[in-house]
Amino acid sequence: MSIDAVVFKTFRKLGADDSDAAAFAEEINAAIDKRYTLHAEALATKKDVAESKTELIKAIAESQRWTITAIFAAI
Repeated sequence: MSIDAVVFKTFRKLGADDSDAAAFAEEINAAIDKRYTLHAEALATKKDVAESKTELIKAIAESQRWTITAIFAAI
């Protein structure tokens, strides 16, 4: 059962008419969507983490390459 249906049924049991219960369920749904959108911008997916890991590994490898090059150039 969806959250909308649960909220709607709960408000109907509390004595709200159909239109008020439906409006409140829609308002709750909109608030959840808004909050999810705000948090989704700050959260990383597994794909995001994998891409960041790949970029970090490449950067470390590049840094090590330049460090080794500098060491051998100094000899």
